[in-house]
Amino acid sequence: MGENTPMDEFCGSTFWDANQTWWTTDPDFTPCFEQTVLVWTPCAFLWLFILIDFWYLKASLDRNIPWNKLSIGKVLFNVGLIVITALDLIMAFVKKGESNIPIYAVDIWTPIIKLATFAILLIFIPLNRKYGVQTSGCQFLFWLLMVIFSIPRCRTEARMHQERRDIINSQEATPHDFSWETYQFCSFFIFFTFTVFMLIFNCFADQLPRQTKYKRGPKEIPELSASFLSRITYSWFDKMALKGYRNPLEEKDLWDLRPQDSCKEVMPTFAYYWNKNVRKNYRRMAVGQETKAQFSNGKVSFENPQKNGKKKGMASIMPPIYKSFGGIFLFGSFFKLITDILTFAQPQVLSLIIGYVEDYQKAPQPEWKGIMYSILLFVLASAQTFILAQYFHRMFIVGLRIRTALINCIYRKALRISNAARKSSTVGEIVNLMAVDAQRFMDLTTYLNMLWSAPLQIALALYFLWQQLGPSVLAGLAVMIIMIPLNGFIASRIKTYQIRQMKYKDERVKLMNEVLSGIKVLKLYAWEPSFEKQVLDIRDKEIATLRATAYLNASTSFLWSCAPFLVSLVTFATYVLSNEANQLSVSKVFVSLSLFDIMKLPLSVMPMLMVDIAETQVSVQRINKFLNSEELDPDNVQHDSSKPHPMSIENGHFSWGDEDEMTLKNINMEVRKHNLVAIVGTVGSGKSSVIQAFLGEMEKISGTVNTVGKMAYVPQQAWIQNATVRDNILFGKSYDRKRYNQVIDACALRTDIEILSAGDRTEIGEKGINLSGGQKQRISLARAVYSNADIYLLDDPLSAVDAHVGKHIFEEVIGPKGMLAKKTRILVTHGITFLPQADNIYVMKLGEISESGTYSELLRNRGAFADFLMQHLQEGEAEEEEIDQIKRQLSQTDPALVAPFEKAILLARTESLSDSISVTSADSLMGGSLRRRKMRQNSYDSAASAASLKKKQENEGKLIETEKSQTGGVDFSVYKHYIKSVGIFLSVATLVLNFVFQAFQIGSNLWLTQWSNDKEVEHDTGKRNMYLGVYGAFGFGQVGSTYFASLSGSLAGLQCSRIMHNVLLHANLRWPMELFDTTPLGRIVNRFSKDIDTIDNALPFTMRAVLSQAYMVLATIVVISISTPIFLAVIVPIAFVYYFAQRFYVATSRQLMRLESVSRSPIYSHFGETVTGVSTIRAYAVEERFIEESDEKVDKNQVCKYPSLIANRWLAVRLEMVGNLIILFASLFAVLGGQTNPGLVGLSVSYALQVTQTLNWLVRMSSDIETNIVSVERIKEYGETKQEAPWVLESDKQRPKNWPEGGRVEFKDFQVRYREGLDLVLRGVTFNISGGEKVGIVGRTGAGKSSLTLALFRIIESAGGKIMIDGIDIATMGLHMLRSRLTIIPQDPVLFSGSLRSNLDPFEIKTDDEIWKALELSHLKTFAKSLAAGLNHEISEGGENLSVGQRQLVCLARALLRKTKVLVLDEATAAVDLETDDLIQKTIRSEFKECTVLTIAHRLNTILDSDKVIVLDKGQITEFASPNELLSNPNSAFYSMAKDANLV
Repeated sequence: MGENTPMDEFCGSTFWDANQTWWTTDPDFTPCFEQTVLVWTPCAFLWLFILIDFWYLKASLDRNIPWNKLSIGKVLFNVGLIVITALDLIMAFVKKGESNIPIYAVDIWTPIIKLATFAILLIFIPLNRKYGVQTSGCQFLFWLLMVIFSIPRCRTEARMHQERRDIINSQEATPHDFSWETYQFCSFFIFFTFTVFMLIFNCFADQLPRQTKYKRGPKEIPELSASFLSRITYSWFDKMALKGYRNPLEEKDLWDLRPQDSCKEVMPTFAYYWNKNVRKNYRRMAVGQETKAQFSNGKVSFENPQKNGKKKGMASIMPPIYKSFGGIFLFGSFFKLITDILTFAQPQVLSLIIGYVEDYQKAPQPEWKGIMYSILLFVLASAQTFILAQYFHRMFIVGLRIRTALINCIYRKALRISNAARKSSTVGEIVNLMAVDAQRFMDLTTYLNMLWSAPLQIALALYFLWQQLGPSVLAGLAVMIIMIPLNGFIASRIKTYQIRQMKYKDERVKLMNEVLSGIKVLKLYAWEPSFEKQVLDIRDKEIATLRATAYLNASTSFLWSCAPFLVSLVTFATYVLSNEANQLSVSKVFVSLSLFDIMKLPLSVMPMLMVDIAETQVSVQRINKFLNSEELDPDNVQHDSSKPHPMSIENGHFSWGDEDEMTLKNINMEVRKHNLVAIVGTVGSGKSSVIQAFLGEMEKISGTVNTVGKMAYVPQQAWIQNATVRDNILFGKSYDRKRYNQVIDACALRTDIEILSAGDRTEIGEKGINLSGGQKQRISLARAVYSNADIYLLDDPLSAVDAHVGKHIFEEVIGPKGMLAKKTRILVTHGITFLPQADNIYVMKLGEISESGTYSELLRNRGAFADFLMQHLQEGEAEEEEIDQIKRQLSQTDPALVAPFEKAILLARTESLSDSISVTSADSLMGGSLRRRKMRQNSYDSAASAASLKKKQENEGKLIETEKSQTGGVDFSVYKHYIKSVGIFLSVATLVLNFVFQAFQIGSNLWLTQWSNDKEVEHDTGKRNMYLGVYGAFGFGQVGSTYFASLSGSLAGLQCSRIMHNVLLHANLRWPMELFDTTPLGRIVNRFSKDIDTIDNALPFTMRAVLSQAYMVLATIVVISISTPIFLAVIVPIAFVYYFAQRFYVATSRQLMRLESVSRSPIYSHFGETVTGVSTIRAYAVEERFIEESDEKVDKNQVCKYPSLIANRWLAVRLEMVGNLIILFASLFAVLGGQTNPGLVGLSVSYALQVTQTLNWLVRMSSDIETNIVSVERIKEYGETKQEAPWVLESDKQRPKNWPEGGRVEFKDFQVRYREGLDLVLRGVTFNISGGEKVGIVGRTGAGKSSLTLALFRIIESAGGKIMIDGIDIATMGLHMLRSRLTIIPQDPVLFSGSLRSNLDPFEIKTDDEIWKALELSHLKTFAKSLAAGLNHEISEGGENLSVGQRQLVCLARALLRKTKVLVLDEATAAVDLETDDLIQKTIRSEFKECTVLTIAHRLNTILDSDKVIVLDKGQITEFASPNELLSNPNSAFYSMAKDANLV
């Protein structure tokens, strides 16, 4: 060696000797190198990364781990190491001083560095204990490096010890003083042993901390207390994988959520940054108030963007997202950077291996080098595997947290959004923000890092390629650059199509939602075909868009698959042709190929990423628009307790958010304490709006509103939650039995609850579908009464209940002697009976108060009110004592009114007769309403069985059948079904084309091998050109086959999704009614949105991916086996490992996915429910409770979501290790097997390098298929459910065109039940109605009145006997033939969104004149004329923009347009004021006088003039005669009913 390097002097011996280390068959390091570099490297690593450990200490949520064997052991061994190292330092001075050996710097510095390092580790042991950190990766890695780097020194020390032995034992007697060396030998081995122990200790995690911020339950996720080693290999997940493999996982098997991912931890941070951002974007009027989003007792407050002054721009969700979750994201990005760099080390090692094989014949290199290269390749790949897993894990956590934050943010906003803003988007669209847009973020986070990583990878690849091929690379680069704008163009086209498809999907789902909500009405009117056509029209547009996207997608994949190939072709061609001297050597070819392969991924991801980012951009805009929309102004209502009265409005002008339209003008109203104020007026005069104004729901234009005290609100249309009856009444309050029972009795709910199968524990369906209108209204009222508020706003709570119940409720609850007597209350009412007892009355007219005062004052005025009263009395509904009371009042106030009054009474007497029902069994269950949905409750349809029912258990109260999440594997029949839908031709074509593509690819690679091995090419240009030409031909074969393969795949998927949707729709509209009653709407809609979407978009993509990956793996195995046949021996065990990992994973993951999707629906349905009932929630001020419920549901969903993400990582780590083994064996066999063809070795190793990725993808995609194919399964299941009778029969064509001509209706011994296994509701009913007769049907609740009409329309099918209309048995005709020839005015007015015309005449068969005529007769003409659009006036979802009365009139207009011989009238005049009621009655009498009219009556005057009355009791007819005949017989049931009502 020449001169000494500084390092040589530092050690006093040689630092680096290449001959000793590299150019030898027995490699070794110098002692100096071992004592410096190999010791300092681990120490440096620790000092560099110890900061991360400090951060973990700071971030830890726990404290105080108890001392245990592990931590004590760590301390002892650590102290031991410090002692040994200190001894080393001391001994260096002592021993070397004694023996006069010079002391070198290394003897001092190495121990000092070690001492400092061990000291800091010692400090960390108690610190970790104190801050509850159970494991440290940095320390584990330090000990691992320490052990590995000490191994060379072990070998050295052992050899030197042997040499010393030999010297001492040899004959030359020169005494040697080896004491220093011997000491070093001993001290090093003790040191090494201790290090190994420390490494073992660090493999385990410490015990659980004693203090934790959140309670740690028995189901705690093992990850929290898993050691570093277990975390990077995910072995803590093994238990779950095993459990999932043995039997399908259920919810109880899942672990709790990690506290740091729960809403409680995620929300405050996000809210804090969101509020900061809002403040930045909206200039404050008032400056200087800084708020933090604190968790005041667990509440997060979001600021309202609107109130912060002038807009600078929209507040966006992006900055808060960066700030809240950026930290973890960057940490993950750091991992990504490392893996990217490791990726590029592989081709370098590959070229070393090829070099090794090339030298094998000339001057073989020592064998250890070949083995080392193989192992190096393996180590690189493994490191990449572990780091990449951590990267993805981090990204998923960020994604989950963003989703949590967004869902909660949207939820909180929805509770505060103003009515005007709410109108601009339907419930469905708002729910979509949660379901689709928040989900987008989650999907994007994983790939977001590709934004910097892809360009970095491309740049590095180009740099290394330049070294291989020089400037020719630029030719290849040019090709890539040309590709980018092409792809950009296609991506932007795809983007527009996707937006379009989203729009169509929204439309379609919205329409389906309405169709399903109003399905009963559609069936009664036989309108399904019209709506089916509407849905299919939208679907056709959607399919067309999807088809366009499919062509574009094929061209993208075509561009991408030909990109790498074209690039290599162009580059090689340029390289060979540019200079005669340039020859392709094997290592050049394969290193370049593997670099091109590395480039393939970033290049193909870039455009996809751009599309994703663009889509997410759209989502961001949608969410921003929603989060920035206007909120209800909290200042709409003041709460100033200094005002004299608890409620007042002064000079109020209000609108529903449209600035120009004033709904209420000049409102002045005050309500004194403990008073009852009534508001009366005609339909649409603004009564409900006054209540909304008090609630602060209306936009206040001017004036002041003041309320003091807690509020309770009963809306006109009761809002019932999908929960038990008791939960609906308690509404979050604690259960106080005495008060609860009082409330139930006062609200006349006792009998209803007794009839329900599980009493008040009975579950109520969505929107309260298994309750009658009256019951819903009374539950809504009971909720208000139970809440014990100070102020009560009652919006017509008595409209949906029968008169007697109304009276009972008024006396017991609302009136001066009721439970609310000491409260302040406002009552909107149509019933005049109760007005004398009101302290004050306001009469509304056209949005203004036309008069106000007490009852007697108003009568004196002889104004609108007096007319109102007269008209009401003629209806004859007043009770005896009331009439006396009114008489008394009149004679005191205005004697002149007495005479006309008496006359009115007389009139009423003669007409009056009621379907009176005793107060208690008030309009109870199966009562007179058509829409009392027939329920899961086993047969409470007959009162007889009611008593026996009480005994039945709670569980019967479940109405909604829980959604089955299928368990176990997906049946093969489902795949068969899918392939059948696709069609044989397309299926085969796809398979063949993919195979052809792989064949071309292998061919071109083998050809390259041949070329690079061929030595003659150097002298023969002709031969060279031949090689180049064939290579090009192979390439173009690849390009063509891949385009068609991709296209046929996409089209196949489309074909299938078209068929599936049509089958689903067709089947669903033909369900019998009972199925709709037991299946929640959301679940059916889910089939139409989520599942169809999966079949449209996800499935075809996964199918294509699986095919190409599977072929890819086959190709790899084939290529490696060609090059090293011995490899086949290893393939079998590896395949086994792979297969097991895959089975374990698929079983667990599939079930987790299913659980996750089942736990996802409640988030959305709860949200939908909230949006509908938002005014009730706000009135009761229970927003916080609802927010908590929502958070809980989100957390529950995360509980299922998180393990399924971990399952992916668990699998990835295991599978990639399998792939890494393939790499190891492929390269080892190539090196050891004496393979002499470097080309084949290069080919097989470069194929092996790709296989990890492919294997991983293959399992992931195949399990995705299993997950997604579940959608096919669910649709197939819905398509195969029970159907109702056929709509149209051949025999219908022979029937007379204008049947029924006479309108004779006969029931012959007719029996019917609601569902299989329930009791009969009608038990052998026989009667005969001749054409044109008017028949009233009366009977107590549950007597079977509505069952009669349902049977007439065959909504429920007969269980015996038959119904004849005009002599034809209705069971023999198609349902549509039957239903379209009968007319019904249902109790519930259901309208659909669309024009007014389409609501009257969906088939567009009537002329304008006919429609206007009908509108005129139904008293809507003036209203329709006043609309700007006339008949094309858009009606909003559910008819929200018409008043309830107007909706009722629209239903009347429908009946008038139909005008068939048989009319069924389900009394529904409750929601209509008296004038309108009168009009409706008159219209029906005049317009339908030729027809047979069946009326289900709730009122006296409506059936008094009928020809016959049917009295039903317990499903049998007890009386059937004319009303007069029955009244003249005092023993008749009819008479006693009339008597109950004080009428006779």
